[in-house]
Amino acid sequence: MTKARLLRLSVVLISIFMILLIIVYWDNVGTAHFYLHTSFSRPHSPGITAGEDWEALPDVDEFLAKLLSSSLKQNSSTPRKTEQLLVQGSSKPVASNLEENVRGYDWSTHNDRNSLDQEQVQIERQRTLKEFCANSSFTFPTKERSFDDIPNYELNHLIVDDRHGIIYCYVPKVACTNWKRVMIVLSESLLDQGIPYRNPLDIPREHVHNTSTHLTFNKFWRRYGKFSRHLMKIKLKKYTKFLFVRDPFVRLISAFRSKFELENEEFYRRFAIPMLKLYSNHTNLPASVSEAFGAGLKVSFSDFIQYLLDPRTEKMAPFNEHWRQVYRLCHPCQIDYDFIGKLETLDEDAAYLLQLLKVDRLLRFPPSYRNRTASSWEDNWFAKIPLAWRQQLYKLYEADFVLFGYPKPENLLKD
Repeated sequence: MTKARLLRLSVVLISIFMILLIIVYWDNVGTAHFYLHTSFSRPHSPGITAGEDWEALPDVDEFLAKLLSSSLKQNSSTPRKTEQLLVQGSSKPVASNLEENVRGYDWSTHNDRNSLDQEQVQIERQRTLKEFCANSSFTFPTKERSFDDIPNYELNHLIVDDRHGIIYCYVPKVACTNWKRVMIVLSESLLDQGIPYRNPLDIPREHVHNTSTHLTFNKFWRRYGKFSRHLMKIKLKKYTKFLFVRDPFVRLISAFRSKFELENEEFYRRFAIPMLKLYSNHTNLPASVSEAFGAGLKVSFSDFIQYLLDPRTEKMAPFNEHWRQVYRLCHPCQIDYDFIGKLETLDEDAAYLLQLLKVDRLLRFPPSYRNRTASSWEDNWFAKIPLAWRQQLYKLYEADFVLFGYPKPENLLKD
């Protein structure tokens, strides 16, 4: 009888172990393929090794970590086909998207190794972020919640590259198109005639923003079930996590320019029509954006600001990702980012990040847009916006200003 019980117990344990193995190896390029070759390993983020005590993780997380570690040891000695010298591909892309045609690329030479002490810059940016996240007197919505409190649908901006152990939180209007292209090349998540893309600019824009192209945290539940949060925590602890940010007001101007000054059918129907009706008293609006533009019917920047400040907006639906606050997209007080880049220093930051990730021999970061929205434009864009609106708008985006070290735009907030 005792032997029978032991046999049944053994079968149950083996079954559980096999289920866990299946979960780990569920994807074609799964967690078992990440590599510890980045130079971002920090004292508080030790490597995943057998027998190691992970005090911050529960038992099941530790078990999964050890399981992944054993798989890592088996795979780390296998040569990877991605570890090859940079393939140039086409020298300049043919811009198939209206926005890229209008804005163009800046192909002028940039000095990627400028005099900035990049390491010190990162230390300062992370110090500022951590100080304000820990400052109880500085509050904003969702600040106090834990990572486990973040619903899955709010984790859809965290793109995972298991091949190189990288997590990127993308922020629209902050070079996210090109950073997504970089992630596609590194993860080999998209093929061109059966061959992974090597040059980021060869990847068509419509594929870049297709959600099926990227492995994001919000997809983990479907793939890993109840183990999804445990795996997220392991990846967050070990992988290199980065994001790029931008002056919040300049980001709003950029979003307005690309979504309402250019003919965009989706944004016209979803946002422009309601704005024109609510704030410009227009009725019987054309059904298409081309007809509206032909009739001179365009959303004004003032309409856009009213829409952002209108309390009805958030009640109907969360802000669109193009103007949603960074703290709501990337959860910087819940996720300990290893690298914080800024669009204002994009060329230097991108080159430094790729070097630290040890992928600078695989690809180069695409060039900036030629006529990128500049901070010097703020005064002109906000000149006709009432002072009270500007002050309300600052409060709406204050957390992004403070957390990422952007100075308060005093010139816009006073008479």
